[in-house]
Amino acid sequence: MTTDQINEVLDWLRDAFAMELQSGRVFTNLVNRMEEYPRLKNKFKEHLEQTYRQQELLKGCIERLGSSPSIMKDLAGKVIAFGQSVAGMSVSDEVVKATMSSYVFKQMEISSYTILIAASEARGDHETKAVCETILAQEVAMANWLRENLPLITREFLNRSEQLELAAEA
Repeated sequence: MTTDQINEVLDWLRDAFAMELQSGRVFTNLVNRMEEYPRLKNKFKEHLEQTYRQQELLKGCIERLGSSPSIMKDLAGKVIAFGQSVAGMSVSDEVVKATMSSYVFKQMEISSYTILIAASEARGDHETKAVCETILAQEVAMANWLRENLPLITREFLNRSEQLELAAEA
């Protein structure tokens, strides 16, 4: 691979690292606000632990390739995560929107790791490829869980809303 191609791979790894930092912030905020939905809270908590491990693995890949995570991308991720958490605090259907947004975000992560696997394979970097394959499997599993549970979470929200409305009328 040319130097430009290696730099491209490093840039994609830094993007993935920033994405996982953002994911960690968002899931931390969600875990703290999902008291009424313990199953969802526990799943978000479980995935948050995976996210922390993913951050370490990606940082290791970046450093092994002679670079470091991007401060600017980290800063941009902090701004986006803050905006997402503030926006989520102001909606009554936060649990539904948070689950839906998490699913969409997982699809972006899946695309990112698919690209990184192909690029790592092209440059013969088996260690980075293995790391990205591990993370990809975790992201696919979480996306599948979210997709499968969106109907249930939606029904739980609607039932809870109806109960609150009935209690307010009484």
